[in-house]
Amino acid sequence: MAGSALRRLMAEYKQISQNPPDGLAAGPVTEDNFFLWEAAITGPEDTPFQDGVFIAELAFPQDYPLNPPKMKFKSEIFHPNIYPDGRVCISILHPPGNDPLGYESSNERWSPVQSIEKILLSVMSMIAEPNTESPANVDAAKLWRDDKEEFRKRAYLSVRKSLDM
Repeated sequence: MAGSALRRLMAEYKQISQNPPDGLAAGPVTEDNFFLWEAAITGPEDTPFQDGVFIAELAFPQDYPLNPPKMKFKSEIFHPNIYPDGRVCISILHPPGNDPLGYESSNERWSPVQSIEKILLSVMSMIAEPNTESPANVDAAKLWRDDKEEFRKRAYLSVRKSLDM
């Protein structure tokens, strides 16, 4: 299984290297391990995260693409859908099948037809438009809903820190 996962990861790396989406860059941390990637995501325009460059790590399972990678921001980012430790909470990264809590439909969750590019674009979209219905960071979600100005200030601190790395 790891052989087919490696071939898939190498093909996706070639694709994303030759035709990178705007605001995104990604690839293996080292050429010796295609199962651990680093990604740089630019904060979307007209959002509190504009101009930030946020670094994330993607750890791929040996049975990729049957199961999704785990994604964690190395950059500090104050966001409703990112846990304080950097883990990303987004449907596309949840295991395939039915949601045991009944919150997500199976078509919102991981599917082997997804790709690294789709993951990163979904995360970029999530950064721009958080889902506060099931937050990973309750404090960020509360500020997003109740005090946008304070949220913007906290987000701006994330942007500043991302540029200091």
